[in-house]
Amino acid sequence: MKSKEIEDVFGGILQKERDVSAGMAAIRTLMTVLEYDKSETVQELDSNLQAAVDAMKNTDYPVTAVASGCELFLRFITLAKLDTKTFKECKDIMLHRGQLFLKKLMEARGKVAKAAAGFIVDGCRVLTHSKSRVVLHAMKEAARANKRFQVFVTLSSPDSSGLEMCRLLEEENISCTVILDSAVGYMMEQVDMVMVGAEGVVESGGIINKVGSYTMAICAREMKKPFYVLTESFKFVRLYPLNQRDLPDEFKFISSRLGADLGKEHPLVDYTPPSYITLLFTDLGILTPSAVSDELIKLYL
Repeated sequence: MKSKEIEDVFGGILQKERDVSAGMAAIRTLMTVLEYDKSETVQELDSNLQAAVDAMKNTDYPVTAVASGCELFLRFITLAKLDTKTFKECKDIMLHRGQLFLKKLMEARGKVAKAAAGFIVDGCRVLTHSKSRVVLHAMKEAARANKRFQVFVTLSSPDSSGLEMCRLLEEENISCTVILDSAVGYMMEQVDMVMVGAEGVVESGGIINKVGSYTMAICAREMKKPFYVLTESFKFVRLYPLNQRDLPDEFKFISSRLGADLGKEHPLVDYTPPSYITLLFTDLGILTPSAVSDELIKLYL
């Protein structure tokens, strides 16, 4: 498949299915490429799959989860190369493993949501940032368990994605209030916990997420409020940033702006160090930040 076709498949999934994350859409796109690829050798197939990943990274969608999800997916399916004799046999096994991988990911969000929903109790007030599908799912789980709680969500500039999050929560009859990003410090003393999603979880146990997450985490720590992260394991990325400048530019800015003067561009994400995170709720279990590196090693073995 040509780069334009790959971008169309990837973008089409995200536009038609609003509940699908960029990482999941990327993996589904790779499955499509794998299914229709006309390669005759393993090396050629590897090259085409990597070209597909590069094509998706070249779009204006968030690429953090695309990078981590695709790397893990390719690592998982290409183990087939070690134990097959013919290319057709190898490709069939890769397709089968890809389907198993995708099925596991489809179940991941539900596992995370169920684990986190238990921490939401009657009468509690939760602060969240931007729009996170897995946080939304957890709150729905809590509401279906007849728990009554209140949510405060940041407006989340520059795209005001908090408005969409609030609308989706209100559709589930969950009390929600949109606050200004600059009001995080003011509201922190009134809430019981912070729950955010993540675009990526790095080796240190820190997270890459919508810009403003780091500010929220600092306020939460200062006011001794738990800061919980809800994320699927396919977002675990082999990266070890020490500060904001260590984040790759392709994670911080949309592809079409990478050639511009980045000093004048607004970053889309920031890095929250592990010391500010209380727990990570994942499909692998509830983890402390220090446990993330061990889980990453297991994922890539």
